[in-house]
Amino acid sequence: MSSLHTWVALLLGWVLYAMFLTGTVSYFREEISQWMRPELAPQVHAPDLALAAQRVADELKTMVPDSPQWSLMLPDARSNSVYAFWRTKRGPGGRFEDGRFDPATGKAIDARDTLGGDFFYRFHFQFYYLPIVWGRLLAGLAAMFMLVAIISGIITHKKIFIDFFTFRWGKGQRSWLDAHNALSVFGLPFHLMITYTGLVTLMALYMPWGQQLAIHTPTERQQLRAELSAFLQPDKATGQAHALASIEDMVRQAQARWGSGNIATVTVTNPNDAASRVSISRGEEGRVSMSPQYLLFEGSSGKLLETHDHVGPAAETRGVLYALHLGRFSDTATRWLYFLVSLAGTAMVGTGLVLWTVKRRQKLPDPDRPYFGLRLVEKLNIASIAGLSIAMAAFLWGNRLLPVGLPDRASSEIQVFFVVWATALVHAMLRPSKAAWVEQLWTATALLALLPVLNALTTSRPLWHSLANGDWVFAGMDLTCWALAALHAVLAVRTARHTRRVRPAVAKSESRRAAADPAPGEA
Repeated sequence: MSSLHTWVALLLGWVLYAMFLTGTVSYFREEISQWMRPELAPQVHAPDLALAAQRVADELKTMVPDSPQWSLMLPDARSNSVYAFWRTKRGPGGRFEDGRFDPATGKAIDARDTLGGDFFYRFHFQFYYLPIVWGRLLAGLAAMFMLVAIISGIITHKKIFIDFFTFRWGKGQRSWLDAHNALSVFGLPFHLMITYTGLVTLMALYMPWGQQLAIHTPTERQQLRAELSAFLQPDKATGQAHALASIEDMVRQAQARWGSGNIATVTVTNPNDAASRVSISRGEEGRVSMSPQYLLFEGSSGKLLETHDHVGPAAETRGVLYALHLGRFSDTATRWLYFLVSLAGTAMVGTGLVLWTVKRRQKLPDPDRPYFGLRLVEKLNIASIAGLSIAMAAFLWGNRLLPVGLPDRASSEIQVFFVVWATALVHAMLRPSKAAWVEQLWTATALLALLPVLNALTTSRPLWHSLANGDWVFAGMDLTCWALAALHAVLAVRTARHTRRVRPAVAKSESRRAAADPAPGEA
């Protein structure tokens, strides 16, 4: 079990670290997205969702009159705009486009092109520059490795709960093991939950055979989709033009059922046809489940056709596990708890990777001359841990420094992330390991500490302005960056001060060798 724990955790440990860290910050992806679009005014008061939906629907009718389908994600306490996406045309060759709209006017907002926090969210489970399916398969394999590592770690560390209350500073390998144990036990139920539920979110991709054997007809496939998602696929249009009924009235009916602020999305298919349909789905407020609950209306008349307010036991189990993983039901305090425990999980993976190298280096006859495999793991550790912090901070710097009107600007921000990360790997390969650790940790410290300064210089929402006006998204980002900068600074200082402990056996051997060799004068 010890060997299983060691090697399963190491082989995909760098992938797991990246998944954990990007997943951790994704608990605030809406806030990060707002920060990365400073042109969007902060939300002063909650908008009328029914009116906002009607205004944006009217705008889309004019803006994309030939679209067979569009969806609106309505604003909530964490979002200050309506996000809409639509199909450009029906059939092959059709693609999705998107935009953001002002809930007060319904007009498109001219904000900088960026993926915002969605980049970290997508990277967390499908990476980038990989086909989506292959990325998700790699994430699933890494999650399964993580699950095996957690279970084998529990079995291996028989005194794991006792060791949680024991921490020995400055003891080399023993200190790294204490830190690894403490971080593991601190969030153990969370780590088990988040790893297993991560597998459940994509279970149909990882284990499709039961579904393939049980679901055969188009009707059965439609029933399955209704159990898992409220997203409508456009049916065949009749070709008979018909105006869309009032979206506002339909949203009002949904608000009467679920609450005025608990509406998530409005999806319309065939909006200018007699066969139009409108789906209005419930938000996550007040329920720990991602199972779809929605009302289906006839678009031409506004008549309520179907009410989907429950799913089967298996689908509901999946919905609860999915919700536990995403944490979208959380209030602010719960979201911060998710963030902190997930950050501890990230540190658990990181300390495990470092422990692997520390333990093996101390056993070498000459610790200053490690073998190739140990050097490779050390370099990958530096780039994957310290280098990833630099790359993520550089992504945010790119958002502020790249020209707002740059073509394909969102892709350029992502390129900044990967170029900086690759540069960190090259730097780690070229520099001595200790020097590389210290230099990259200090670089991450500087980038994070100066990011609020850059924000003050490039936007009209500096920290003092945000605090005075209660703009907690921007104030929270600035303060969090300084807290993370302080954490990286502490790690940089401790790494710079660290001196390698020499094993007694090696020290005695060197003493005997020195005693046996004659002094230069004697020779």
